[in-house]
Amino acid sequence: MKNQSRTNQELLEEISALKQKIQELEHSESGHKQAEDKLRESEVKLQVIFNSIGTGILVVDKKTQVIIEANNAAMEMTGLPKERIIGHVCHSLVCPAEVGKCPVKDLGQFVEHSERKLIHADGHRIDILKTVYPITIMGKDCYLESFIDISDRMRSKEALKESEEKYRIHFENASDIIFSYDREFLILSISPSVERVLGYKPEEFIGKSFTELNIMPPEDLEKAFSDAMRVFAGERLDARSYTFIARDGTRKYGEINSAPFFHKGQVVAVICAARDITERRQVEEKLLQTLENLRKSFGTTIQVMVSAVETRDPYTSGHQIRSANIARAIATEMGLPQETIDGIRMAGSIHDIGKLSIPAEILSRPGKLSQLEFSLIKEHARKGYEMLKDVESSWPLAQIVYQHHERMDGSGYPRNLKEDEILMEARILAVADVVESMASHRPYRAALGINAALEEIEKNRETLYDEM
Repeated sequence: MKNQSRTNQELLEEISALKQKIQELEHSESGHKQAEDKLRESEVKLQVIFNSIGTGILVVDKKTQVIIEANNAAMEMTGLPKERIIGHVCHSLVCPAEVGKCPVKDLGQFVEHSERKLIHADGHRIDILKTVYPITIMGKDCYLESFIDISDRMRSKEALKESEEKYRIHFENASDIIFSYDREFLILSISPSVERVLGYKPEEFIGKSFTELNIMPPEDLEKAFSDAMRVFAGERLDARSYTFIARDGTRKYGEINSAPFFHKGQVVAVICAARDITERRQVEEKLLQTLENLRKSFGTTIQVMVSAVETRDPYTSGHQIRSANIARAIATEMGLPQETIDGIRMAGSIHDIGKLSIPAEILSRPGKLSQLEFSLIKEHARKGYEMLKDVESSWPLAQIVYQHHERMDGSGYPRNLKEDEILMEARILAVADVVESMASHRPYRAALGINAALEEIEKNRETLYDEM
């Protein structure tokens, strides 16, 4: 009985051990199932990520070059459904000229391919940037190929290249001298036209400063540095004139447009275009000389006219010149432009030229004139206009002479003009004429004096004379 009991105990122990093993086996199977579920979940997540990435991705068998997997971005970029990609060689997706560039033999390192061209389903070509990673999947050597569309970048690159080529052509063939310099005033670039204008080769300028080159007189060099500081402060300067010294020592005149060149918000250089205006300057100087000669000739002619008037009317000798000087003083006090002042002085010196048409016996007769004689004298303004109306001049001489006896209230002669109908120059000359006439001796009366003349002007200001 004792042996029987021991045997049963051993059986129970064996049964308990078996139960424990069964439980352990059941627990192990549950763990495997959980692991399989987690793995399956991870695979789903990876697949979602794989198809959500905007970069096209292909998995390619290294040995056969056959595509074994592709994501949604790859299908979108190629315009092909998945079945038209998987199972085909990767060469079929690229342009014929790119086929030889596809295989990657070295799996031991990361390989990046730059620009390639992909064929879309509709036939157009897409520029891509392709990157290849060597990987092993379930013991099989493969490539993980990723590619992004860089068509816009390539178009921009081509446009930039075309723009640079156009700039190079303009730069090398420009008639103006195009150059740039940095904050140290060192020449960075200069167009070949510098040799034609100044006789120096471009390479003689590169890397040198204006002071080293000695191509400007000191006063212009100082001006150039001052202008450069304004441009480095962000200002643009146009049509600035400078004098240059060519290799052969001759002086050249240039007109320069300067603009700041920015990098990361800072002015790092100045870009300039210099135009040779030497011929224009020489023409201008000759023209100025011609004008000066004409001015002198005109002045001589006027002086002859003045002398002729004073010869016929000796009692008013010097009247015109004195009136001209008074008118000039008034115009200067008013702050008028010098050109206007010169015109007033010139008109004042001949304002009585019309008296050449009046009989000399009337002009020099002492005593009071008859009404008829006075009416003849009053015609001198109109006669003066007739003499001067066809004379070429930058000033309205004829009209000033015509109007110097008009009055603000319309009581003057010969046309009874009033207020703004009368030229400002004529209004000034009218005051000067009255002051000089009253202050000087006349054959029909003694001089009234300067005080009487000023009282006349003050009493009739705004009525007969402009208030100014």
